[in-house]
Amino acid sequence: MLLRLPDPEERYAAVRLCSDLPAREYERHGDEWRLELDAPVARLEYELELVHPDGGRECVLDAENPYRAPGAFGEKSELRLAGYAPPAWLEEEGVVGGYTDVADGVRVWAPEDAEPGEPLPLLVANDGPEYDSLARLTHFLAVSIARGTAPRHRAALLAPRARNDEYSANTRYGERLVRRVLPAIGEAVAVGRVVGMGASLGGLAMLHAQRRHPKVFSGLFLQSGSFFTPRYDAHEVRFSRYRRVVRFVREVLVTRTHPDPVPVVLTCGSAEENVHNNRLMAATLAGQGYPAVLHEVPDMHNYTAWRDAFDPYLPELLERAW
Repeated sequence: MLLRLPDPEERYAAVRLCSDLPAREYERHGDEWRLELDAPVARLEYELELVHPDGGRECVLDAENPYRAPGAFGEKSELRLAGYAPPAWLEEEGVVGGYTDVADGVRVWAPEDAEPGEPLPLLVANDGPEYDSLARLTHFLAVSIARGTAPRHRAALLAPRARNDEYSANTRYGERLVRRVLPAIGEAVAVGRVVGMGASLGGLAMLHAQRRHPKVFSGLFLQSGSFFTPRYDAHEVRFSRYRRVVRFVREVLVTRTHPDPVPVVLTCGSAEENVHNNRLMAATLAGQGYPAVLHEVPDMHNYTAWRDAFDPYLPELLERAW
């Protein structure tokens, strides 16, 4: 794919494409900058770094590209390569749903006609509000119920307080989730079997909670989990909780069996850094008796990639777990 940036007035000394892939340099051709991009993904979120003749730099969206993607760190330009299309369910109607706020700042979504005393399975999502706003999680759940690919259920959207600390294999967070948050939800509505989900550190935190409290969860949906190991993730050593994460991951990797394995579905971008540790974790869990499978998607580490992996993998997990 050929990318162009007009610059007839020669305002820029250099132009770079900045994304989760290594930076790519544009080359000047007459009145414009060009980049022939061969990316190992179906879509790419990026910004342009513009270098001015005086050495000043700025990162901007690509004015030549109309597509935008929301993200946890702001909107990015979205490059859609040949064959990519947003999932069809984004335009489908689902069952009508509504939200209820319960203790500890948790928001629970459910079909609008669900009575509080109706026992329904529960999907618990770390980073739930961002999942909902950036990946349209509850819309997907509503569509899945309408399609009949998932049973009627509720979803608890959990917002972290101090994300990097809480989600980094933190025993206190797992205790609060199991001892306070889930009971608070159970006091507000009738809860059936529970499935946990999360992305990046949120996925790591859900696995940690299941290992420490194995009777609580009937399944896990883990996306681009931050299962750091020194072999694959030494570049993360400056992360403040790196060693704690590595200790927990090592503990999982060296364990031969687990007394309460549950179905686990992992998804990960085929070109992202976490793919290697996700492959390792999926194989390890399967070897310990978990019905675990990893699905790689041609994308990177972002909410749109996680959104695009919902269908069909999340309903398949829910059907198996519930």
